[in-house]
Amino acid sequence: MTQEKSFQGVVIKSTGSLYTVQTADGQRYPCVVKGNFRIKGIRSTNPIAVGDYVVFDKPQGAQQGIIKELLERKNYIVRRAANLSKQVHVVAANIDQAILVVTLKEPETHLEFIDRYLATAEAYRIPAVLVFNKCDIYLPEEKKTVRQCMELYQRIGYPCLETSAEKKINIEAFRQLLAGKTSLLSGVSGTGKSSLINAVEPQLNLKTAPLSSYHHAGVHTTTFAEMFPLSFGGYIIDTPGIRGFGVIDMNKNEIFHFFPEIFKAARDCRFYNCLHIQEPGCAVIEAVRKGEIAWSRYRSYLSIYEDKNEKYR
Repeated sequence: MTQEKSFQGVVIKSTGSLYTVQTADGQRYPCVVKGNFRIKGIRSTNPIAVGDYVVFDKPQGAQQGIIKELLERKNYIVRRAANLSKQVHVVAANIDQAILVVTLKEPETHLEFIDRYLATAEAYRIPAVLVFNKCDIYLPEEKKTVRQCMELYQRIGYPCLETSAEKKINIEAFRQLLAGKTSLLSGVSGTGKSSLINAVEPQLNLKTAPLSSYHHAGVHTTTFAEMFPLSFGGYIIDTPGIRGFGVIDMNKNEIFHFFPEIFKAARDCRFYNCLHIQEPGCAVIEAVRKGEIAWSRYRSYLSIYEDKNEKYR
């Protein structure tokens, strides 16, 4: 009879069907999951995600371990799976903060994309941070737009950091942001996620690529989600660039809860069940009219409410 030995570890890489699990002593094991492995209460395309703690068996002489148990998650963050609107894709689990890398050109990160990401982080109670990268490429008027965008989100309560991986601007501040935490790094392809990681951990030497000259859009260099230990403490999860962030699993009547400034204004609405669309006495609509709530944020709220799963180039 083949003897099996059980181990516990954290998933540091997922390629869809094969997982790399690292144990406490630093050993890494390739693992698979059984075909009927499902997570109770979650219909997902990936039952196991990077950051998950698992128990796996390693049959003696076998090349791969078999994941048999998913340990309780502290948290996780999901997005709508591509072409499978009723299923979710678990982006990562057990994270301390979700960092979105943003550029307003080369490539452009649309405000609605930012808002969908932030709303999802709010829904799963994960602190979010915006990193505005490539601050060295903007003309004076464009720099003004970037600062206005940062001020918009800072007023709401989201920490923002301006960086340049290319010119090494604010890299020390980025390092301090990561230190001692497990951070999820996300963004549109081409915003410089891998370059930022290389700037704080050069020995990782992650693959980077120039923008597509035709579309002025990013080229995918990160193929699968992977977690890397940081020499100064903590872990960073690098994820493939995404063009759309489809939100899912939100009750239509509760979507406004995930926009902090809208949730705050909603306390003064005439009706307790106000949806903030066309109801009389709506304090949210009045706050938008007065400029107290940014029109772009309100538009994003309406888009999610109407379930427009846009993709952005």
